[in-house]
Amino acid sequence: GKSVDLNDLSRAPRQYQVMQRLRDANGPLPPDALNDITGWRAALRALTHKGYVVQRALKPEHPVAPSKPHSLNPAQRKAVAAVCGIFGGYRAFLLDGVTGSGKTEVYLSLVEHLIPKGLQALVLTPEIGLTPQLVRRFKARFGDAVYVLHSGLSDGERVAAWLAARDGRAQIVIGTRSAVFVPLIRPGLIIVDEEHDLSYKQQDGFRYAARDMALMRAKRAGVPIVLGSATPSLETLQLARQKRLSRLQLPDRAGPAVAPCVHMIDLRGQPVNAGLTPALNSAIKRHLLAGGQVLLFINRRGYATRLVCHGCGWIAECSRCDARLTVHRKDERLSCHHCGQAQPLPDRCTDCGHADLRFLGKGTERLEERLNKLFPDAGVLRFDRDSTRGKHAMDNHLKAAREGRYRILVGTQMLAKGHDLPDITLVGIINADQGLYGVDIRSAERMSQLIIQVAGRAGRGHKPGEVYLQTYHPDHPLLARLLKDGYAGFVQAALKERRIESLPPFSHLALLRAEATKATVPDQFLGDACKIARGLGVSGVDLIGPFPAAMVRRAGRYRALLLLRSKSRRCLQALLSPLVEALQASKYARRVRWSIDVDPQETV
Repeated sequence: GKSVDLNDLSRAPRQYQVMQRLRDANGPLPPDALNDITGWRAALRALTHKGYVVQRALKPEHPVAPSKPHSLNPAQRKAVAAVCGIFGGYRAFLLDGVTGSGKTEVYLSLVEHLIPKGLQALVLTPEIGLTPQLVRRFKARFGDAVYVLHSGLSDGERVAAWLAARDGRAQIVIGTRSAVFVPLIRPGLIIVDEEHDLSYKQQDGFRYAARDMALMRAKRAGVPIVLGSATPSLETLQLARQKRLSRLQLPDRAGPAVAPCVHMIDLRGQPVNAGLTPALNSAIKRHLLAGGQVLLFINRRGYATRLVCHGCGWIAECSRCDARLTVHRKDERLSCHHCGQAQPLPDRCTDCGHADLRFLGKGTERLEERLNKLFPDAGVLRFDRDSTRGKHAMDNHLKAAREGRYRILVGTQMLAKGHDLPDITLVGIINADQGLYGVDIRSAERMSQLIIQVAGRAGRGHKPGEVYLQTYHPDHPLLARLLKDGYAGFVQAALKERRIESLPPFSHLALLRAEATKATVPDQFLGDACKIARGLGVSGVDLIGPFPAAMVRRAGRYRALLLLRSKSRRCLQALLSPLVEALQASKYARRVRWSIDVDPQETV
């Protein structure tokens, strides 16, 4: 496009960020490299309209030669037989398999039985950019019959895949949540991989839960649906308990792999450097000497979680959010991970002018730096949103890891999701405490799923695996239950607690969110909403709130919430329909942005 002075975009921060990213790339950039910038699509459209950016379609990938199927173990064969027996009719299945049990091979076998019948398969995956392995394995087995749909593709590529599915040329469609709407002329099977994943819920705009829509679509089309996970959501497990879906279990790891041995490290009183304890350092050294590969999980990207002045105690904070800015030393910048605001890293305190600025807290960059000093010959590869921006960056990272060019992998949760890295013998979880005391009702569930998923990366090949879990709360009952009885033990305790508290899956929720540029307006609007809801005379619905969001101010707006809870979905829906209509006429409606989220996945 035509040249642009970035100062011309000073009043359009998102357009500025997108343009800066494009300039830093110094060449073509795929759209998925902009995913961390809030509102990048609108910004890109505006830049294109101004003539600063030119969008072009990407070249199609080269066809892949089909590969031969693997032999199935008895549990896999039983699962395949159960689903194949329903072809031509509807039934929902939960494929509940421990990490490394071969769920993907079950999917491949099911599709292999389906294709000769002239039917199509829809396979949903949480994030294509984070699970390229699934696409690669399907293309290796079925070649050009596989079409892919996700936001990283150009409009032309998405239209081509959409039309191929509608016309029946696409026998297999693999896509992220929006692919649940793809037209299929001869639907035969729907698969939802990692069904528990939060990414299946569209959190803004047109809100929907792709997993739940997939279940409804399968029922209406009269085809079987398979929900797969090593850590199923509590809602799905409750459906299995109620016999509303059939549970197929894969209790053992596929092939020679065995479950890893788990050790807990008490962080209290320990010398810790960039998140590493002496015990974990020794384990890393031991596994590297034995020829193994090491994965270290830390769910914080950047170098440090805060920049602090040693002179006056000033902390760098976002001007638009109630949040501290994260230090990114590679880019020499401070960044808000909530609204995307970024600024250069200062060399002096903005309050007192002191030059002694210190980095506190740890992130992936800091851990990477420390590991390079401790193990200079091992090779450290970092997996986070910053290091995997390009279209093929994640694929290239995974390829380098599988080829053994890097012996130590450092990553956020993107490295926990479904990747098969057979040489990993040690997994270190730098801090397992996130979620133990979270305010969201699903904090503990998400944390447990993450720990199980991360730990599942160890010992997937011929070599036995070990997991080191670092925590400041080794006596926490949730952690103790998880380590003693696994995810099934956690589920049993969590469902009992949810039943007592009347929380999902034993009740149904709707969350009314309101935000405004003035602090008092959201509360006024939600207070009005309470009066309206009570006046509608619908029984069986509890109103909880209004209460402030966990982060009250975000992107310059003040936020508040009202939670609606009912044991009957019918009662909840009976209230919501007239409530939405009445809220549109509220005297505060024009002064706030508001939305109703049914079955919210986050309640903060």
